[in-house]
Amino acid sequence: MSLPEALNLAREAELDLVLIAPMANPPVAKIMDYGKWRYEEAQKAKESRRKSTNISIKEMKYRPKIGQGDFDTKTRRIAEFLGEGHKVKVTIMFRGREVFHPELGMRILDHVAENVANVGKVEAAPKLDGRNMTMVLAPEKKPKPKEPRRPAEPVTPADPANGDQPTA
Repeated sequence: MSLPEALNLAREAELDLVLIAPMANPPVAKIMDYGKWRYEEAQKAKESRRKSTNISIKEMKYRPKIGQGDFDTKTRRIAEFLGEGHKVKVTIMFRGREVFHPELGMRILDHVAENVANVGKVEAAPKLDGRNMTMVLAPEKKPKPKEPRRPAEPVTPADPANGDQPTA
């Protein structure tokens, strides 16, 4: 159909004539509500962005002579990060002559991997990189969606005159 005919048809229907494939022979055009189409495309793009997850790499640093309490705290944080769906880079930092004993770092990294085995797995095996030994842990499965917080239930004060007990 010729261009003037297509424009007249679009005006009669109170719609837009949109060029779909300008390089085709003959060019392809479509009669549609362009504003509505743009809105629907924006909604589709927004929905796809919302469904995508952002996985970032967190880093936790250890030392070969770390205390048990510090080790437990850092390892617990690693498990939390993995539970949220993040990857975790575990770094053992060696100082001075500690670098001559990489087995100490390996022992710590093996112990960390063993402690978080239920929520994550070793993605990159431990390797010595200068004065640091690194290992990357990845989450075992997809992160659980965060549940919306429920408002706290109101607490009614006890009325001792009526023999009431406080409710929580």
